[in-house]
Amino acid sequence: MNIGIIGSGEVARALASGFLQHGHAVMLGTRDPDKLAKWAAASTLARAGSVAEAARFGGLVVLAVKGDGALAAVNMAGAEALAGKTVIDATNPIAATAPVNGVLKFFTSLDDSLMERLQAAHPKAHFVKAFNSVGSAQMVNPQYAGGRPTMFICGNDAGAKETVTGVLDQFGWEALDMGAVEAARAIEPLCILWCIPGFLRNEWTHAFKVLHG
Repeated sequence: MNIGIIGSGEVARALASGFLQHGHAVMLGTRDPDKLAKWAAASTLARAGSVAEAARFGGLVVLAVKGDGALAAVNMAGAEALAGKTVIDATNPIAATAPVNGVLKFFTSLDDSLMERLQAAHPKAHFVKAFNSVGSAQMVNPQYAGGRPTMFICGNDAGAKETVTGVLDQFGWEALDMGAVEAARAIEPLCILWCIPGFLRNEWTHAFKVLHG
């Protein structure tokens, strides 16, 4: 596949590395593509472009930016470029305030989620929540004694979720479908839970696992 990744930070580059490892062509989209010249030169399958170019390039699009810039980023990508495409939403609505006793604050509520806002703004795109509940170092080929960790996903389009499930399988994850877009209200706060051991004890290597009885 051609993968368009909106973003150029740690999460964007970690996921880009995973797609490149599996033979996919990847374009990172950013406001300043020149700063990615060295990264793009490292692989014949890697390239850099603007946010809009990355969105047009990708048969599959990944949104990997800070939560407070997510809506602006998808608007910059353009509704036409995203229409009909699967968009992996790896963002979290983290507020610009310090954590309290290790607990982050979100700018959404339990009756709202960032992915719902993105889906409402771009109804023709097929958003699927994924990769928001683990650190970038464990996103690709995580190794745990307990086996494959669980990645919770949700979205309104069954075909899009099937595509993302395939990506997660390639990347070494078990996907667990939690339903429609409203489930992001529960999935996004997993970021808060995941970060608490990191802020309190500098533990950042864990992942969630669902045990099936």
